[in-house]
Amino acid sequence: MSDEKNINKWLITITVMLPAIMEIIDTSVANVALPHMQGSLNAGTDEVTWVLTSYLVANAVVLPMTGWLSRVFGRKRFLMTCIVLFTLASLLCGASPNLASLIFFRILQGAAGGALIPISQAILMETFPPHQRGMAMAIFGIGAMFGPIVGPALGGWITDNMSWRWIFYINLPIGFIAIVMCAFFIFDPDYLRKKVADLTIDYWGLFLLVASMGSLQMVLDKGQQEDWFNSSFIIGFSIITVVSLIALIWVELRHDHPIINLRLFKNISFSAGNLIMFVVGFALYSSIMLIPLFLQTLMGYSATDAGMVMAPGGVATLMVMPLVGAALAKRDGRKIVFFGLLLGATAMFIMQGLNLQGSFWDYTWPRIVLGFGLAMIFVPLTTVTLASIPRQEMGNATGMFNLLRNIGGSVGIAMAATLLARYQQFYQTSLVANVNPYNPTWQMRLSTLKQSLIAKGIAASQADTTAISMLYGAVRRQAGALAFNRIFFIIGLAFLIIIPLLFLLKRPSHSEGGGMGH
Repeated sequence: MSDEKNINKWLITITVMLPAIMEIIDTSVANVALPHMQGSLNAGTDEVTWVLTSYLVANAVVLPMTGWLSRVFGRKRFLMTCIVLFTLASLLCGASPNLASLIFFRILQGAAGGALIPISQAILMETFPPHQRGMAMAIFGIGAMFGPIVGPALGGWITDNMSWRWIFYINLPIGFIAIVMCAFFIFDPDYLRKKVADLTIDYWGLFLLVASMGSLQMVLDKGQQEDWFNSSFIIGFSIITVVSLIALIWVELRHDHPIINLRLFKNISFSAGNLIMFVVGFALYSSIMLIPLFLQTLMGYSATDAGMVMAPGGVATLMVMPLVGAALAKRDGRKIVFFGLLLGATAMFIMQGLNLQGSFWDYTWPRIVLGFGLAMIFVPLTTVTLASIPRQEMGNATGMFNLLRNIGGSVGIAMAATLLARYQQFYQTSLVANVNPYNPTWQMRLSTLKQSLIAKGIAASQADTTAISMLYGAVRRQAGALAFNRIFFIIGLAFLIIIPLLFLLKRPSHSEGGGMGH
């Protein structure tokens, strides 16, 4: 067994990264193609967003169950089943004749994809000895960052040049190679080969997990659209979320073989690491949504140009990750995370100063600073958080860790969308107060605009209305810019607030095997 491990260490890495990259790309690849799907499937905007939502809900339900499912079915068999199902669901998504079938197959794809990342991380954490785990997570992180960088660009190119259906068909060859490699290079460790006949299925846990994660995702996705708690729909789902979560915690702590092992949270270091990852997910996903939105709605950038602003940040992360992985073998991971959080906060505070006169590089370089910060957060935080977990529980632990990152992301996106709408209204009201006939600056701007419009051949009566509407447009854009600036400031504070939690993380020992050493 150990010989197999030594020979295949890097082959195992490539094998588990293929399905993980496929899953990560699929999370972001469909975003760009939504307008095309809408046209070809004859769906409304709020209906077509279910293509994204259904995938995320299924993903959120399966993530925390990964460790339990690996024990019940055997990890290799479960991983191969997930890859087969994911590839098959991709084929069916591409061939969907209508929106209902596309959403159904996306749920299947999300459920199969949910387990791919935690299993891949668990296998990597076990395959590499303690002093090389940082490098293993760095390699995995490069794969994980590759998805968000390549996903939107690839999705846009395929949609423009072929058809949106090909964003799903492209998974077929990757899935096939991953299945073949998995069959040859992945082996179940001894502790997972034990008889599972004594495992009683935790039906209540399963039901409550589906209910709580599904309702939570619904509340976060539809909250702003439905005006949050002014809607009985949101109130209903919020009650289901709270009640099922409380019941889930109660059931899981009493069950002998729980579907999610909440007892892992007794480990203070693991709990602190998860909480940090939740806030990092919150900050990362919300900022990655806000930057392109700022550029496209206020600056008039095209989708491709907005993507070009985002790309250098991803490249910065890719370049720094291997260096961080190497540093982890000798340095304290907590200190690296500390500098990463500081860089993240710095990037957000720079973005807080962005205005409507900025050039391309004014928007790009804070994104590069954020890219460096993320490389210094993800890899060490994963390694330090999972270092003290016994290997039997590694599947459970990686599942919970990824779930909290995803929920943090959903909360971040929902909160950013809500704050943006509220702050835009607030700042517009404040600015409009200065737009009145008694303000000499306003009078001067209005008359200058009117004169230039008349000089261009527009009738005097029409020039007045056009000039006022142009100035109102300028007020709206300024209010929008101020709203974005305020939210970037809040995200920057979020990065700083979690720094004290680093003291609760336990420094992993590089010499001894830790919880998973041989």
